[in-house]
Amino acid sequence: MSKVIYEEDLEVKALPGRDLMWYFTPEMGLSDAFSMNVVKIRPGCTVSPAHSHPDKVEVIYVVSGAGKAYIDGKVYPIHEGTSVLFGKGAVHMLRNSGNEVMKVACFFAPQATFDDYRYHKDVVFPEDKQ
Repeated sequence: MSKVIYEEDLEVKALPGRDLMWYFTPEMGLSDAFSMNVVKIRPGCTVSPAHSHPDKVEVIYVVSGAGKAYIDGKVYPIHEGTSVLFGKGAVHMLRNSGNEVMKVACFFAPQATFDDYRYHKDVVFPEDKQ
C-alpha cells in the first residue's frame, strides 16, 4: 500500500520546547517495518528528558537548523543534512543551539510509539551539569 501525507494535515502535539507530528504510525497499518515523526525544536530548547528505545533503532535526519545530539554521554554537532543513528537502547536527546527552528525527521525500526520511549530524567547535556 502507498500513501501520501501532507504536513499541514497532521495533528501537532505541543511538547515543551517543540512540536511533534507523527507521519506514519503502527495504527495506520501501512508498514510493519518503521514509523516516522517530525519534530520542530525551538531555538535554545532541548528535547528532554533524555530517552532511549530499548528494542528499536532510530535514525534522524536534520531537515533544517543546527544544534547538538547527545548520545550515551557524548555530544556531536548536527546541522541541516546531518543524519544520526541511535542504536537500540542508546540514551539520547537533541538541542537546538541555532537561531531558527530545527526541523528533524525521525524514523524508527521496528515501529515505535510513545509507549516505547524510556525516559532518563537524570541525564543532561554536559554543559548543564552543576
